[in-house]
Formats: sequence, C-alpha cells, structure tokens
Amino acid sequence: MELFAIYLFLINALGFLIMSIDKHRARKNLWRIPEATLMGFAAAGGSVGAVGHIVISRQVTCLNDQVGGLNLAAGVGIGAVHNHGGNGL
Repeated sequence: MELFAIYLFLINALGFLIMSIDKHRARKNLWRIPEATLMGFAAAGGSVGAVGHIVISRQVTCLNDQVGGLNLAAGVGIGAVHNHGGNGL
C-alpha cells in the first residue's frame, strides 16, 4: 500500500509539472504538449496534480470539456484507490 501512495504522489507531481511546462510553452507560443498526453497523465492517476495546476495558475481559458475530462479521470482514480483498499492514504 505504501508503494501505491508513493506512485500516486509521483504521478500527481508529474501531472502538475507537465501542465506547468505546457502552460509555459503556450505563453512563449512554442510547440505544446498534446492533449492526449496531458489526459494520459491524468488517467494514470495524476488528475489531482493537473487540476491543482489549473487552480493555482488560474487558467480561466481552460475549456470545460478538458476540466470535465480531468474530473472524470480523478473519479476513476479515486475509485481505483477505494477498490485497492485505500488504507493508509
């Protein structure tokens, strides 16, 4: 279970980092990280980090379907933790 908690911490940190890199590249008008990659990190368990970045960076231009997709991924992640046991998290 401890290994699973470490995994969730790392994947959420990566989710936050990849969203930060994408936002930085967007501001510089550079090549962006594909949305499928961003959603992939969210689906792998990094949705809390991704949504956290949106909240912290105040991305008001973020489309509702993107936030909805991240919320869906968060729900799947929470369900996975619950079904995995969820003890100690």
